[in-house]
Amino acid sequence: MTKSNERYYQPTDIKDALQTIQKLFNTYTDAPLTPELMAYHQKLVNQLSTNLLPLAQQQDDQLRVSQINSMTAVMQDWLKLRLNGQVFGGKMQHFKFVSNQKPQYKRRVHKIRGNQNHRASRH
Repeated sequence: MTKSNERYYQPTDIKDALQTIQKLFNTYTDAPLTPELMAYHQKLVNQLSTNLLPLAQQQDDQLRVSQINSMTAVMQDWLKLRLNGQVFGGKMQHFKFVSNQKPQYKRRVHKIRGNQNHRASRH
């Protein structure tokens, strides 16, 4: 195998391709929006709609079709939000949008028995 062939990743099936696109998407969600990034993003969205969606429909795999549609919607929403100057408050996980907002718990920290630095939290 030559070095030029080693450069490109060849997924084995649809799920592997979706996981790769999801991983790539999550790497640049918080990056500054540049024309190169927008072109790269459009390339990934086109890969979903032109290559993977017809392949999933041909295999009659409704789960993968719904996952591809969900990923496409999330990726298009990301571009709309970033073009409007808003932040994308989350990431893609299991081919769906997952928010970064998690519940915060109040903690009451107290020292146990005097002068040691051991602390316990009572929620």
